[in-house]
Amino acid sequence: MRFYESEAKQLLEKHGIGVPPRVVAKTPSEAEKAASELGGSVVLKAQVLFPGSDKAATTKTADNPAGAKAAAEELLGRKFGGHAARAVLVEKKLASAKVFCVRATYDGIAKKPALIASDLGGTDLDDLADEQPDHVKRRHLSALLPPSTYRSKELAKDLGLTGSALNRMTGVVHRLAGILLDYDLTVVEVNSLAMTEDGKLIALDCHMDMEIEGRARQGKILAELGVDESEARLPREPTEFDLAGAKIDHDDPRGVAGPIVEFGGNIGLVIGAGGGSLTTFDAVKKRGGDPANYAAIGGNPSVKKCQALTKLVLGKEGVEKIAVISNVVSNTRADLLARGVIKGVIELGLEPSEVITIFRAPGAWEADAFKILKKYGVEFCDRSVSISEAAKRAVEKIGR
Repeated sequence: MRFYESEAKQLLEKHGIGVPPRVVAKTPSEAEKAASELGGSVVLKAQVLFPGSDKAATTKTADNPAGAKAAAEELLGRKFGGHAARAVLVEKKLASAKVFCVRATYDGIAKKPALIASDLGGTDLDDLADEQPDHVKRRHLSALLPPSTYRSKELAKDLGLTGSALNRMTGVVHRLAGILLDYDLTVVEVNSLAMTEDGKLIALDCHMDMEIEGRARQGKILAELGVDESEARLPREPTEFDLAGAKIDHDDPRGVAGPIVEFGGNIGLVIGAGGGSLTTFDAVKKRGGDPANYAAIGGNPSVKKCQALTKLVLGKEGVEKIAVISNVVSNTRADLLARGVIKGVIELGLEPSEVITIFRAPGAWEADAFKILKKYGVEFCDRSVSISEAAKRAVEKIGR
């Protein structure tokens, strides 16, 4: 889940990181009043979680209250990436002598928390890594121990800082690392960390994402930031299909069915949970298929749950056939999965042999599962057939 910038800066300020004087305005009149209170030039930012390709258009500047009101009217009156602005963050415009970029995140390859920084702030850090790698510095943190100020100081020193500037940057980097780990975040990034003429470091922007699983543990800080429990904070609003999938998982506690996400393709997917489901989805795409959904299932779900998920996926408009593919499922009975899928297909009045392109779910009780599938003429395979090959067979049966 993602934070609005106003919320992210509230969290930065809570941990002693400097941010500009600011006011959150929900109407143009409030923006005008905020600009008058802040004095001088202001920066207005539409509070949108996923601006899409319109990201640059979400920010405007104004030299006076009247200009701020006009800018707010424009920002609040349009959509960015399909999303309307929730409010406008009005900030005092600050001058800076130098701008840096600092990111605390996780390195999926090293499997450790990572600190990344550049002395060329204000530019996308990922683009900098490709175009000017010499200006991007990295340090890893321990995955077990609290973040070290020593590592933070190493990174600050890599940016060419010395003296009091080095100490100030060390403090900011160290606090960002702590925020990442303490609040179950996947990333906390200040793309424009400004050093003012008097040497202070001010976060002109901030981006934060939290692990969705962390919401249950972070109730206190979410309440403090004003994040309502009902807010999904997803890239798009859930569809009726998404909500129906969530209900299936909620109504039956046995096993897991989800997350369930709707796409627009013609191949329905009932796929193994965890990394196996992601691999399967990618394999179908790579083989030229067009998935209609993402629907991970695992954790030894009941026949009823497998049946309900199959009916949901196969009953989706535009779905021609389904593929049932999973990694080796040691904790899920393959026979229960087979029974549920077959039952769901039959209850829709369809022939299993015609709409199930492939069944690859090796693991516990797989021999019984294969007997059931053979009875209904469904093609099945064991672990000797790779996920990629199973995806290929599914795509070939339905056509591209």
